[in-house]
Amino acid sequence: MSLLEITGLAVAYGGIPAITDMSLHVATGEIVTVIGPNGAGKSTLLNATIGILPSQGSIRFDGSEISAQPVAARVQSGLCLVPEKRELFATMTVEDNLVLGGYRLRSEGRGAIAREQARIYDLFPRLKERRRQPAGTLSGGERQMLAMGRALMARPRLLMLDEPSLGLAPLIVRDIFSTIVALRSTGVAILLVEQNARAALRAADRAYVLETGRITFAGDSASLAADPRIVDMYLGQASHGEA
Repeated sequence: MSLLEITGLAVAYGGIPAITDMSLHVATGEIVTVIGPNGAGKSTLLNATIGILPSQGSIRFDGSEISAQPVAARVQSGLCLVPEKRELFATMTVEDNLVLGGYRLRSEGRGAIAREQARIYDLFPRLKERRRQPAGTLSGGERQMLAMGRALMARPRLLMLDEPSLGLAPLIVRDIFSTIVALRSTGVAILLVEQNARAALRAADRAYVLETGRITFAGDSASLAADPRIVDMYLGQASHGEA
């Protein structure tokens, strides 16, 4: 059974369709990517799944229908979104941003939050070095690490990432994607929205291509990466964030 199963999803802005009749699924421990051009509806998909945007259709998580649930309930069930703009608390320290991310664990006591912090510092050693710095003073790559770390503090079962490579230098992009792949071994499922199609297909198990609000291609990542149509549209030139 799929951890996340979306069927017939439709989202509109002011009556104008942004997503039409979209269906996809993500299994436990699987990395699934959604690639496509700007304006295709990729971020809209994630925002509808977490509940920020109203939608029609079915969104099932771990077998339960969640399409009518508020954002907080979806997060409590194990969904988490790292938005494109990262949305950090700039004047707060790295450490305090992580503590806020662990709000879901408050009933388990400070020890649980401290253990999760230690796990995040193992994943992102640079954050441990910067733990006393305000988040607003971090580099772009460090801010992305913190955004991911804060989300992981909630022990999500499904982590949704919106353009994690955006604006980052090639070496940092490689580090971020290495971490994404490493998370698979922890059992966390990942739904990855990316314009860097080359890096996304390398990291993911399966992929969907989204164009003008509709899925136009779907399959395992290796097959899509070898498909001449995908190569021509998305892989013909080196994607941004790659050397």
